[in-house]
Amino acid sequence: MTAVPKLPPIIIVEDSDEDFDTVQQAVRKAGVVAEVRRATTGGGCLDLLHGVAAIRPAMVLMDLNTPGTDGREALAAIKGDDALRAFPVVVFSTSADPRDLLYCYTTGANAYHVKPIRYPDHLQLVIDILTYWLGRVALPDPGETSP
Repeated sequence: MTAVPKLPPIIIVEDSDEDFDTVQQAVRKAGVVAEVRRATTGGGCLDLLHGVAAIRPAMVLMDLNTPGTDGREALAAIKGDDALRAFPVVVFSTSADPRDLLYCYTTGANAYHVKPIRYPDHLQLVIDILTYWLGRVALPDPGETSP
């Protein structure tokens, strides 16, 4: 049996405890070997990325509608920062508003998913997102900040 390589941390921006628990279950079921760091606001995500012990994540899974600095503002800040813009930001929101989709894609989101209402569908979609982004996609080295 081959060992699964440990990935850089993943950042989950989610203010709902229930939705965060679902993400943690999906991480386990997907076999992801990475530290999961949670921010409950977009501002908290930016703190993780810019703090003294700044995280260079494998990916950011971003809820849009968080209190304070929301996911839209955090997405714009990440994609506007030369040192961070290469990291994938996958939006995972209850909003199916076409304006949110357009804003996120034009701001640089790598993908946009609408959270399903039913728990089994929600769990499976998060597993699919994690499996795709962390198991199938070639990601930049977190230590590299410019080409």
